[in-house]
Amino acid sequence: MELLGSEPARAGELAAAVGTSAPAMSKHLRHLLRAGLVADERDAADARVRVFRLRPQSVAAIQAWLDQLQAHWDEQLRSFQRHVDQRHVDQRHVDQRHVEERHVEEEERQ
Repeated sequence: MELLGSEPARAGELAAAVGTSAPAMSKHLRHLLRAGLVADERDAADARVRVFRLRPQSVAAIQAWLDQLQAHWDEQLRSFQRHVDQRHVDQRHVDQRHVEERHVEEEERQ
């Protein structure tokens, strides 16, 4: 997808650029076509040649979804951090009470 972001290309060019086989690239492009992330056009000079291009509107939609997902997980992690911080504070209070209770018990024994 990064390669198609700069300019349209044929499947063979893309395969060579990333070091994969033509069949593997064709399969990958087929999935991207079905997902609507890329479009293909036939070369006017040779109808057998397909040129693939990125569909920017689809990429923008994916980016918007990823931004929402990122915001959701950022909030989840902030919430978890608050929970951990509060438990740490609560535990310090419990520990302090135990220290004070032990101190009182020791004084009572004396």
